[in-house]
Amino acid sequence: MKVGKILENKTSVVFSVHIDAIVNDALQNMDEKNIGALMVIDSQENIQGIVSERDIVRNCYRNQANVKGLAIRDVMTPRTKLLVARAEDDINNLMGAMTQNHIRHIPVVNEQDKVVGMVSIGDIIKAMLKDKDYQIRHLKDYIESKYPL
Repeated sequence: MKVGKILENKTSVVFSVHIDAIVNDALQNMDEKNIGALMVIDSQENIQGIVSERDIVRNCYRNQANVKGLAIRDVMTPRTKLLVARAEDDINNLMGAMTQNHIRHIPVVNEQDKVVGMVSIGDIIKAMLKDKDYQIRHLKDYIESKYPL
């Protein structure tokens, strides 16, 4: 299965936060949207990085920082270290990369390096389970001779 297939079943809205925002703004946005990560963009909507709940919690713990004054740019994963996917990428490869790098969210970009979606490990698992359920049902119907010869 390809990443693009997962995106077909999701909203095309990719939630983001401006690079000059503070962590408290990002947390409020994540809480309101019930999501775990936001794209970090600049004024031209270019990708500057990604910020996740995990990034924030770990940074606050390590630095004993208060989220009210902490800058997004100080806790985010910068673009230079960001893993991205494309619609034509296989989800098995993507899941392997996420597992190996201990990350839960990967932005999906087009040929112009613009974000077209975000895929979480939960999205991948859900898609794989749905695909497996379909295969099991199909094989069961075949074994039970429900298909005409």
